[in-house]
Amino acid sequence: MTAQVSKNGAGLNGVKLDAPIFDPIAFRLSDEQAAIIARARELGQSVFAQRATAYDREATFPTENYRDLHRAGLLGISIPKAHGGLGADYQTYALAAAEIGRYCGATALTWNMHVCSTLWSGPLADDLDMDAQTRTEHERRRAIHYKRIVEDGAIYSQPFSEGGAAAAGGVAFGTEAKPVKGGWVVNGKKIFASLSGHADYYGVLCTEIAEGEKASRRNTLYLALPAGADGVSVVGDWDPLGMRGTVSRTLLFKDVFVDEGAALMPRGVYFQAAQRWPHMFLTLSPTYMGLAQAAYDFTVRYLRGEMPGTPPVKRRMYPTKQIAVAQMQIKLEQIKAIWFQAITEACANPSKEQVLRAYAAQYSVMEGANEIATLAIRTCGGQAMLKSLPLERIYRDSRCGSLMLPWTAELCLDRIGREALYEAGETDD
Repeated sequence: MTAQVSKNGAGLNGVKLDAPIFDPIAFRLSDEQAAIIARARELGQSVFAQRATAYDREATFPTENYRDLHRAGLLGISIPKAHGGLGADYQTYALAAAEIGRYCGATALTWNMHVCSTLWSGPLADDLDMDAQTRTEHERRRAIHYKRIVEDGAIYSQPFSEGGAAAAGGVAFGTEAKPVKGGWVVNGKKIFASLSGHADYYGVLCTEIAEGEKASRRNTLYLALPAGADGVSVVGDWDPLGMRGTVSRTLLFKDVFVDEGAALMPRGVYFQAAQRWPHMFLTLSPTYMGLAQAAYDFTVRYLRGEMPGTPPVKRRMYPTKQIAVAQMQIKLEQIKAIWFQAITEACANPSKEQVLRAYAAQYSVMEGANEIATLAIRTCGGQAMLKSLPLERIYRDSRCGSLMLPWTAELCLDRIGREALYEAGETDD
């Protein structure tokens, strides 16, 4: 059953709902978009926010949140309506994910890994070149995956990193898939694999290698490996600085057989997507857009004496506090403006300027969220560092964003500088 959005401005538990990060009128959103985004905001504020502390403290996966996401129809947010989903496009998903990240960063970040399995195989793949037979087969296969999600609440993950240059697009993935009768045999390892031990299917990016062939990024496959398949194991501990509820332990694949129906994208389509749909790698950023808003929200409530769990003492009359809030507001609006433009421009074959703007948006959000959280702690003072209040968690979670492949803050700077100064094929020789 799909949960409905409250009409009276109160959340599921009678909580007065926050204003949306992006006002539907100001940002020209449709009524359908606004309703989907409001559904995510209501669930985040009314339910997820109260659970976030425990998931962070114990470094446990937000299993209960995923049950709620399924009941609200949000596991299928980007699944086409013809397959029982909400049919949200890239922009709508990103705005909804920012609202989830505002209240629980770990839930938003892992939800992104799940949604990408549908976003990439759905509206993104629809923009790419396939012959009629390949497209028909892709439609048949993705219908199977979508049915699992919509009807059964199946959770998909997207293990990406391997500890080398593959996740940044520099070399072929080290995880390999050998073609065999009826499918592939997969061997390899993924690190920082969010949802490890909690996803039903691991959407693994791996390199298809036939006998005698060399590894090539062109031969990247995107396969959904069942979590319970023989040869799949989860190893290692998970005790990081932030994003603790993502439970991103290491995945090992040892002679894992996966049948042909497991392909989330046909042969060659992932490589085509990486070349022609670069905004596919911007989907980690909504979580941090939400965290930036959360740090600002905390500061305003705290200085007004309205933060639950603290005495109702007002601190808003001090000029230094007012100036700090002004600085935070300016930074937040700058981030929102470039990020909204970037997610609105997401498409196949973007212009050079649009790609540069996407890198700049990624950098601005990932670094800016932590800058705002840092200023929030300094402005609110010692109590803000207490683990009984959410700002300390927001700060730690926000610090993790700039480190995340494939578009780390360092890589964004490198690519912006290089691609601004050189046209394709240009050298200094």
